[in-house]
Amino acid sequence: MHIGPALTAEDDFTAFASAYWSRLVRTAYMLTGDFHEAEDLVQTTLIKVYARWDRVRREDAGAYVRRALVNNNRSRHRRRRVVHLLTPLLPDRPQRSGEAERLEERNVLMEALAELPERQRAVVVLRYWEDLGEDEVARTLGCTPGTVKSQASRALAKLRAHPALTSHDRADLGGAA
Repeated sequence: MHIGPALTAEDDFTAFASAYWSRLVRTAYMLTGDFHEAEDLVQTTLIKVYARWDRVRREDAGAYVRRALVNNNRSRHRRRRVVHLLTPLLPDRPQRSGEAERLEERNVLMEALAELPERQRAVVVLRYWEDLGEDEVARTLGCTPGTVKSQASRALAKLRAHPALTSHDRADLGGAA
């Protein structure tokens, strides 16, 4: 039994984009390291997806858009092989207890992520930030689960050895190394 008017494709897309916006921006931020670039990447991705929305299966829409987001980031990376320096965001409000430490931890992590090769960074973001399984990451990136495992292993080894993360860990231990 159907009650009320059917959603138009535009209404359906608008509802999808509204529901997924925050999550897509967070994922794009982890991929780009810059909030403004992340928003631009999500907007560009949604514009491209909107043009094909009538062909997207609704049950696969989240995975489809996530893959488009990663692919658009790759294209962005290829077009602009410029290294971006990540700078911490300055808060607009007074910091609460512990907030400065969390901000510092995030900045240290973003610095380390920025130095990973593009594919390794995408694997880390999708696998550990988005909490996707190896098979889903492989489908998103268009590779095998074995490639996901090897890229994740290499990326995690680089992150563990990254000077900013190792010195940050030592500072958390009271300077003991």
